[in-house]
Amino acid sequence: MDRLKEKLALLPEKPGCYLMKDEAGNVIYVGKANVLKNRVRSYFTGSHDGKTQSLVQHIRDFEYIVTRTPQEALVLEYNLIQQYKPYYNVMYKDDKSYPYILVTKEKHPRIEVTRKVKKERGKYFGPYPNAGAAQATKRLLDKLYPLRKCRTLPDRACLYYHLGQCLAPCIVDVDAAVYEEMVEEITRFLQGGYKEIQERLQREMEEAAENLDFERAKELRDQIQSIQAIMEPQHVTLTDFIDRDVLAYAADRGWMCVQVFFVRQGRLIEREAATFPHYGEPEDDFVSFVTQFYHQRQEVLPKEILLPAHVQEQAEALQEWLSVKVSFPKRGSKRQLVTMAEENARLALEEKFRLEERDEARTRGALEQLAQSLGTGIPHRIEAFDNSNIQGADPVSAMVVFIDGKPAKKEYRKYKIRTVQGPDDYETMREVIRRRYTRVLKENLPLPDLIVVDGGKGQISAAVDVLENELGLFIPVCGLAKDDHHRTERLLMGDPPQEIPLPRHSEAFYLLQRIQDEVHRFAITFHRHRRGKTMLKSRLDDIPGVGEKRKRLLWKHFGSLERMREATVEEFRQIGIGDKLAREILRHLRENEG
Repeated sequence: MDRLKEKLALLPEKPGCYLMKDEAGNVIYVGKANVLKNRVRSYFTGSHDGKTQSLVQHIRDFEYIVTRTPQEALVLEYNLIQQYKPYYNVMYKDDKSYPYILVTKEKHPRIEVTRKVKKERGKYFGPYPNAGAAQATKRLLDKLYPLRKCRTLPDRACLYYHLGQCLAPCIVDVDAAVYEEMVEEITRFLQGGYKEIQERLQREMEEAAENLDFERAKELRDQIQSIQAIMEPQHVTLTDFIDRDVLAYAADRGWMCVQVFFVRQGRLIEREAATFPHYGEPEDDFVSFVTQFYHQRQEVLPKEILLPAHVQEQAEALQEWLSVKVSFPKRGSKRQLVTMAEENARLALEEKFRLEERDEARTRGALEQLAQSLGTGIPHRIEAFDNSNIQGADPVSAMVVFIDGKPAKKEYRKYKIRTVQGPDDYETMREVIRRRYTRVLKENLPLPDLIVVDGGKGQISAAVDVLENELGLFIPVCGLAKDDHHRTERLLMGDPPQEIPLPRHSEAFYLLQRIQDEVHRFAITFHRHRRGKTMLKSRLDDIPGVGEKRKRLLWKHFGSLERMREATVEEFRQIGIGDKLAREILRHLRENEG
């Protein structure tokens, strides 16, 4: 939850979509926002209705995709909902799509608004998030360009002809070149060449207002606003319905983030991101990533791959290797898609660094606070110990190492207890401390700045006695005592050990808790593994014909008593054990079950 709060603080003040995830990493909700920072943070503040409360309770992580405009976020939200079918999304779960404007490919073309896309019908423009604006723009185009309005040609001219909004092909033989010219103008208009129309309407609106024709002025104003709403470029969707992948990257401080946008049927439906350290030139390492990315995807390649223009020289061989068109757009909608991927990569990398800086600052603060409370120097190296046994059986101990507040897992150690009989935690601690630091002295290994033992006064005293009186080492030792619910309750230190006042909600206390939880996890895992082996061996010891070699073979193949007990004779035969001995092993294990 702490990390979730930190990510919330780093959200950008930009439009985009956010994807809420549960504990398993599944996308459970997709939303859009004009300002990501405000919208996403609102889920975790204030009161909500029952549905939203249920959603928030299941959120464990989130990610976001920045878009250029809120309109792009709206289209992208639809695409993502269709892709993930999130549990908490209600809208758009049917396969209803956004509207397109279609100029039909007929002898006498028409303009219509449609949600069904069939490429052979004509030219499509969109999709448009605002269906009302799409209809308004169609009406405007109908007034500007007198194409036919009826689906079936009548036998006489209709009202549109008399209004000057139709050429009346039902009674007039219209030259095909006239239609071609109008379709070309409509195409230019819908692809961005609408500024001239806007400027003309603006002049007409001002003239109408000067002439006190306010009704006409309002109509023209509404038409201008409709054009502005619908003609805002939608870079998350292309209108040629080609499957594309868009890859771009950002690199800084030896790290690279690559964003992959998957555009299917012209729609951006999914995003994949990878962040990793890189060691060569960014352009070369990016192209290397692209090569590896598609190595396992030879059967599902898109029709086209879009890459940043500045990597063209390094990526020339990709097209031949992939047998797919690789483009490096420098302008237009394709270039804007690449730019959007680059921006998302940059923001992801910035978020990573800022989270790390916060973690480092918090860890430094925790170590400084701990040093102040204990009256020691800053403990850059901490070694922690925990013992584990069940009524004295199969006793083990474990040690974990934290360097500058972070686990150094390569330096973890496990100990099988050799000299202690029965459940004696103090003597177990003595043995492990003695073995560990005798070796440290012998091999000239680095000494810790602080030793943490799981337990109270007895464990601390045992560790200090071995260190000081046997080994001549004077290393600070503290203990973490737990309450009746096995939660870390007190920090103890000194001779005799005394409670050290340390606020329960301080960063230093949280650091000690993380260390204690980690060493306990490591010890318990080791103990369970060892106990399973011991139980298997002890049960097999009483079976005639099963010696050390066969015990090792059985353990390696089955791994546990339970699996061996449920096995068939045929399974034993696979590892070279005869049917008679196999039946004897099964009889012995099943009779002594539990």
